[in-house]
Amino acid sequence: MSLSRRTLLGSGLALPALATTAAPPAARAQGGPEIGTAARPLRIGGTAGPHSQVLEKVQEIAARDGLILRIVPFTDYITPNAALAAKDLDANSYQHQPFLEATVRDRNLPLVAAGKTLVFPMGVYSRKHRKIADIPNGGRVAIPNDPTNGGRALALLAANGAFRLTEGADFRATVADVVENPKRLRIIELEAAQIPRALDEVEAAAINTNFAIPAGLNPVRDAVAIESADSPYANLIAVHRDNKDAPWVKRLVAAYQNDEIKKFVEETFQGSVVPAF
Repeated sequence: MSLSRRTLLGSGLALPALATTAAPPAARAQGGPEIGTAARPLRIGGTAGPHSQVLEKVQEIAARDGLILRIVPFTDYITPNAALAAKDLDANSYQHQPFLEATVRDRNLPLVAAGKTLVFPMGVYSRKHRKIADIPNGGRVAIPNDPTNGGRALALLAANGAFRLTEGADFRATVADVVENPKRLRIIELEAAQIPRALDEVEAAAINTNFAIPAGLNPVRDAVAIESADSPYANLIAVHRDNKDAPWVKRLVAAYQNDEIKKFVEETFQGSVVPAF
C-alpha cells in the first residue's frame, strides 16, 4: 500500500502506510426516537486510543442521566468531521479548536464547538537521541501533515532550537516559515496516525499524544521535548450547527466536564493528558 505524504526541505522517505478506515457510520436518523435513548443512542465519534478510552467513562456517567451513548472509533482526523457534517454522527470528540476552525473554513462544514475536553500536549520523540540538539546534519524529522498540527509541531521544534521560524509564526506555520535551518534538517510530513510507526526510520518525530500513548510512548517520560501544560490546543466536543442548542448537547458536555472524568484522566494518564475544564 502506498503512503500519501509530502516531503519538504529534503529528499523523501518511503514508509508503509497505516490504514485509515473508520467504523461504518450508523444509518442517518429520519425522525424516529429521541436522540440519546436506548432506541436511538447518541452516536459520538472519537479517535482510537485515549479519546475513546475517556469516552467510555463518559458513557458510564451519561447513562446515569438517561443519556445513552454509542462510541464510534476512527483512525484518522478527517473522517469524523465529514461524518458529523453528514449527520452520520451526532457529535465527535478528538480535535482542538484550531483544527476545527481550519476544517470549517477549508471544507465549509457546518460544525461548532460545544465544550472543552482535554489538552494533549504534543511531544517530540526519538529512538536515537536524548535531545533535539543531538540530531545530526541532514537528519529527517517527521511532523503531522494536517495544517494545524503541522504548524504546531514546527513551533515546538523551533522553540527547542531545531531551526528558526518567521517572527510571530504560530500553529499556522508551514515549512515555508522556516527561515534558518543550519543543520539542513529534512522535514517529512506524514499523516498523524502513521508517525509512531515511522519513529525508527527518522531521527525524531513530533507525535500527537492521542497517537503516542497507544504506541507505548509516555509524553512525560519519553519525549525529548514537550509542550507546556498551558498549551492553547484544548480539545473539544463538536456538533452539527443544527444541533448546537439541542438539550442533549448540554447533557453530553455535562457528562464529560465531570469531576469523575477529571479524576479518571489524572489517574490514568499521569500528567500526559490534562483536563481543560
